[in-house]
Amino acid sequence: MTQDLQAKDIKEIVKEKYGQAALRVTSGGSSCCGASPTGCGDPIMSSLYDVSQAGQIPEEALLASLGCGNPTALAKLNPGETVLDLGSGGGIDVLLSAKRVGPTGKAYGLDMTEEMLALANTNKRKSGIENVEFLKGEIENIPLPDDSVDVVISNCVINLSSDKQKVLSEAFRVLKPKGRFAVSDVVTRGAIPAEIRKSVLLWVGCVAGALEENEYRSKLAEAGFKNIEIEPTRIYRIEDAREFLSGQNIDVDAIAPQVDGKFMSAFVRAIKPVSERCCSPTCCN
Repeated sequence: MTQDLQAKDIKEIVKEKYGQAALRVTSGGSSCCGASPTGCGDPIMSSLYDVSQAGQIPEEALLASLGCGNPTALAKLNPGETVLDLGSGGGIDVLLSAKRVGPTGKAYGLDMTEEMLALANTNKRKSGIENVEFLKGEIENIPLPDDSVDVVISNCVINLSSDKQKVLSEAFRVLKPKGRFAVSDVVTRGAIPAEIRKSVLLWVGCVAGALEENEYRSKLAEAGFKNIEIEPTRIYRIEDAREFLSGQNIDVDAIAPQVDGKFMSAFVRAIKPVSERCCSPTCCN
């Protein structure tokens, strides 16, 4: 399988699975898929939003959440700022961000899945929040101009991309100087068994595509970011591994001990620096 074909396969699987999750919500259920990596009992997605936050948005936005963290609780958002959520799904983080930045601010959500976009726009109408716009597109090619966003957030989506360097470079491009990158993601520590890496289905569960923390730092730095921080918000143990690996045609007993403590939900922060001014006739050549 070529790299391009593999990337295409991963993207189509993610589209299909997240589209199905959106349809479950619109038909009166939730995004839960039983024992699958994006299921109800998934420890990665449990108790991410408190009661006060849940009360600010339509129930369908909460039910459609497939994230691994709560970037709106961890990111500092100020009135009047422009926020972009990469992989916005049913819109929960966009709607919460819009309330934080207020009527003088703006919150964009970007998603490639038609069903999730339809659900997000329905949730927008139900919420009555007006400073929100949902965009169709891919996080590797953000349909916004350079230097147009104050804060980029994302909730367990960047790890689903097969070209993370492109995603991080695009995030850097659309951020204003001094703009903040503030995402929740699944990050690994040390080597992860090949059985997990090669399972395309586990990309949907945020595990197979997760970057090792030092590689994440390197890719952010390569994109141009400074002040890079990775703060663990939850480290997962064997019991968690058994939950998300079950039903994947993987020998859980053999693999679970090898991933104990090796992956975590984390809050990833970075800053887009102000460009240095040209200081001589030759420095800009």
